[in-house]
Amino acid sequence: MKLLQLSLLVFFLNFLPFSSISQEKYNVKENYNKMEVDIPMRDGTLLHTTIYSPKDTSQEYPIIMQRTPYSSRPYGKDQFRSRIGPNKYLMQEGNIIVYQDVRGRWMSEGSYDNMRAIIPKKTKKEFDESTDTYDTIEWLVNNVENNNGRVGTWGISYPGHYSVVSLVDSHPALKAASPQAGIGDFFFDDFHHNGAYLLSYWRATALFGYEKDGPTTKAWYDLPDLGTQDQYQFFLDIGPLTNLDKYYGEDNIFWQQLKDHPNYDEFWQSRDIIQHLNDVKPAVMVVGGLFDAEDLYGPFNTYKKIEKTSDNFNMMVFGPWSHGDWARQSKRQAVGNVYFGNDISKHYQKDIETKFFNHFLKGDGSKDVDLPEAYVYDTGARKWNAYAQWPPKNVQAKVFYLGDEQKLTNEPDDNKESFVSDPKKPVSYNNEIKAVFTPREYMTGDQRFAGRRPDVLTFETDVLEEDMKLAGEIEARLQVATTGSAADWIVKVIDVYPADAEDYEETMEHLDMDNYHMMVRSEVMRGRFRNSFEQPEPFEPNKKTAVNITLQDINHTFKKGHKLQIQVQSTWFPLIDLNPQTYVPNIFKAEEDDFQKQTHSVYGDSAIEFSVLKE
Repeated sequence: MKLLQLSLLVFFLNFLPFSSISQEKYNVKENYNKMEVDIPMRDGTLLHTTIYSPKDTSQEYPIIMQRTPYSSRPYGKDQFRSRIGPNKYLMQEGNIIVYQDVRGRWMSEGSYDNMRAIIPKKTKKEFDESTDTYDTIEWLVNNVENNNGRVGTWGISYPGHYSVVSLVDSHPALKAASPQAGIGDFFFDDFHHNGAYLLSYWRATALFGYEKDGPTTKAWYDLPDLGTQDQYQFFLDIGPLTNLDKYYGEDNIFWQQLKDHPNYDEFWQSRDIIQHLNDVKPAVMVVGGLFDAEDLYGPFNTYKKIEKTSDNFNMMVFGPWSHGDWARQSKRQAVGNVYFGNDISKHYQKDIETKFFNHFLKGDGSKDVDLPEAYVYDTGARKWNAYAQWPPKNVQAKVFYLGDEQKLTNEPDDNKESFVSDPKKPVSYNNEIKAVFTPREYMTGDQRFAGRRPDVLTFETDVLEEDMKLAGEIEARLQVATTGSAADWIVKVIDVYPADAEDYEETMEHLDMDNYHMMVRSEVMRGRFRNSFEQPEPFEPNKKTAVNITLQDINHTFKKGHKLQIQVQSTWFPLIDLNPQTYVPNIFKAEEDDFQKQTHSVYGDSAIEFSVLKE
């Protein structure tokens, strides 16, 4: 039981915004008054809301609000958070900080709907998360004393999604929003990547799948106890996904939805928030981590969609962070074994985030503000870049082909590399054994262990004679074949360090940075969705077939003396579930006999296209 309780605590720390975690002394109770209210929505449902207002009432303050499914705790008028707001600077200088339990969660009334769909052209009493946000802001600006009539929203991860939602049919008082690692679409964020189910998120199904009976301050769900730290072995022993039904019954609504909607049907399409980001009025600062294992699709596509459809102030910030690192107070910024620099998050909080909110909530609110359009960290050169647009304008396409003798070449050839993919011995996503809910450090993990397996194909350049800076999306255009009728395809972009690379403080004891194979970007495509996410189709055995994969944006300099490497594989376990490699209509309902060993081939006219920045 103690192990399960500890796992639950770690799980909450993974999902809750890190701005609620403080290592510095600041007494919120001495400087703020706290009020808890239940705000009525247009359909009469009451949403529990906690309001922290500065005790200094000599001036008016803006309202900065976070809506969350993870609890606005602590509950009770005498119970205070140790830290409030997006960062300590905004907290200490004074703002009205609001937290709200979204509909159906914790102390709020109503029924919860995971990634509730936006309802276009609503009737007067119809509601969604957009109207709940609107109604909340309307109540706050009319009932909270000493507010200046301007509101901002922010949040990390799922609360980041609710910040995105606030932009849809936004309230006139909403002047600034900062969606941070906001979920965009559950078929491409978190629980799926390009339709492949992220098995690493399976335990989180408990958090999102159970309905509560009424307002509560205590969790109404339990996380499954694996009984082991070795998730690889646990899920391998479980076998087909149907065997996980013994952990979640029909009362877990989200588990049933996952199983019933294996394709990108109307259920998932309606929950895509990106499609609704048209003519956005408030200023927006999208924030994300370049090594965020959970939400990369959402932040990048939120920024890009607003940039295309709106005339507002819209900027993006992407740093060398894993999920939520930017809200931490760490001196040294590292992801896994790789160190990037000191005070990176402090610089962001003080010089970017605080400036953004102050300008639009306390300043003149004009577009003329000393902030870049795109502020992106170069994870190879270890420095910030300010760009006038994203992707940068001065880029040139560079295409590498997966050539013979494990080489990345400039011209295609008729070579073919093959490997046997065995569902009983899948390639792991990392080389560690520990029970984690949402793996993070693998995003910069050492890939030598994988490259030395016979079922992982490796292609690389010669040692670079000069720096090569890549900025923007990566397109993998594979030409493949399989002896079966189904397969997954994973492409990894890797920075191979030189033989004399120095270790960092963060480098694990059993590793050296000499010849370290740092993963820079990776992605999976469930092969059945190669032509359509709505209409899956099998492979024709032994037929050469195109499979295209878009890898999310990078900003990375491959330094002189390093090498660029590409790895291609078909299993990535237990990050994603096992593909039977025999086509079935629904992998969630596949049986043991469907899982078969197959031989996969990759042809020499397979291409990886990068954008090389010409500085």
